[in-house]
Amino acid sequence: MPPTLASLVHHSALKLTVRAGEDHLDVPVRWVHASELADPVPYMEGGELLLITALKLDAEDAKAMRRYVKRLVGAGVVGLGFAVGVNYDEIPEALVATAQEEGLPLLEVPRRTPFIAISKAVSAAIAADQYRSVTAGFAAQRELTRQALTDGPEGLLTALAAQVDGWAALYDASGAVVATAPEWAGRRAARLTADVERLRDRPAPASSVVGGPDNEDRVELHTLGTGRRPRAALAVGTAAALGTAERYAVHSAIALLTLTTERSRSLQAAQERIGAAVLRMLLAGQPDHARAVAGDLFGGLLDAPFRIVVGESADGAALDALAEVVESAAARSGEAVLVVPEGPERLVVLAVDDGAAVEACVEHAAMLEAERATSATGERTGDEDDLVVGLSAPAGPIAAAAAYKQAEQALSVARRRGRVLVEHEQLAAGSVLPLLADDAVRAFADGLLRPLSEHDATGRGDLVASLRAWLSRHGQWDAAAADLGVHRHTLRYRMRRVEEILGRSLDDPDVRMELWLALKATAAAE
Repeated sequence: MPPTLASLVHHSALKLTVRAGEDHLDVPVRWVHASELADPVPYMEGGELLLITALKLDAEDAKAMRRYVKRLVGAGVVGLGFAVGVNYDEIPEALVATAQEEGLPLLEVPRRTPFIAISKAVSAAIAADQYRSVTAGFAAQRELTRQALTDGPEGLLTALAAQVDGWAALYDASGAVVATAPEWAGRRAARLTADVERLRDRPAPASSVVGGPDNEDRVELHTLGTGRRPRAALAVGTAAALGTAERYAVHSAIALLTLTTERSRSLQAAQERIGAAVLRMLLAGQPDHARAVAGDLFGGLLDAPFRIVVGESADGAALDALAEVVESAAARSGEAVLVVPEGPERLVVLAVDDGAAVEACVEHAAMLEAERATSATGERTGDEDDLVVGLSAPAGPIAAAAAYKQAEQALSVARRRGRVLVEHEQLAAGSVLPLLADDAVRAFADGLLRPLSEHDATGRGDLVASLRAWLSRHGQWDAAAADLGVHRHTLRYRMRRVEEILGRSLDDPDVRMELWLALKATAAAE
């Protein structure tokens, strides 16, 4: 520990005597400074032991001493050493009384003790304390390294918590708690998720301090990783500010965890390359080869029903965020997941059906939908960097190519509808009518029905309504005529006019289908 006034008083060679402030001798001494100025405060930083001979002070003037001592206390001076036998044979009572009132330790320095001896004693004690701190820091570094090599990040956190006499927590890239030490710190660490997320938005490396004297503990947060985006974060909770040895331990932990993180990134890159090869084999209809290449890397992912997710965005950060959400959810639930970037604007994910990864993907999309709904316009702007996601129906290895196509189809529909995510199952279970809300379909419908609409506009008949009624009744003349309130011969005449104007036969089922869809598309646009 650093030198204190008490340790100086007990120093046998200095022969110092306490004359006031006996209850404040345990204060650390940062440095020793000798000054005969009437006001040395402008040259103080706080924490000093000030040494004087009162060469320019009227130490017997009670008012002057009161002003002098108050100034020293306000500047953070921790003690005053008064040399006797130089200008005063003993410390004047005015100074002693004022120091006692203000709680400022007053030490009597005998004539045979030079000020330089006190300065050397403090300097030696500070150097010894720093040496002890550095030695303890190196010992902590060795212990942390040993734990990291033998027990991984969990063992490192346990060793770090013991070194700082507090607790430690590790967060993943999404801000979720990965591990804590001791275990009881899990709740405290979970309450800091929002602080970790804010820290991740700052340029790396970044750190912050949360909590303080009024809270349970003081917590330091540090990002981990050397890239532009932090890969993880470390939290260290203690009852007080860290000392030098504890600081060494924290910095060592940051370095070791960063090395682990960077190593994980290299392994992840290799895993992505293997995943890309596995995906290509699945899509090529070679599930057995895909299983052979994957081995145990993706667990039982290729043997259970899975879903394929295809995401697109011109904004790489949006795809990175999607990948982080999926990977973090899978890691927390112990699921295997395959994440394969397909160029800078496309991401493919193969995840367990009904698993945490798929659920996290859907929730992430719902959150983005809500953010866009509450934006200034309440609508998507159509910017090319908006994330769009398609989700396939459950499938197995043999049907991987079909699932991939389903995901692409769902993605295409999501883009047309202005949605973040669309599931292929929603399309199959819903109606085809929403798909007609497309500019190309509407243009086709307008072009196909325009001759009939122009005919009706002249007042020479109601061909469009008659065609709709006839098609809705599947060509049944009596039922359709009844719906229109006309004779069936009138309806037959109108249908012949429709054929003449369009140049198409209503006996052709393809023609009837196209006309019906055109009518539906026109109605949807109204």
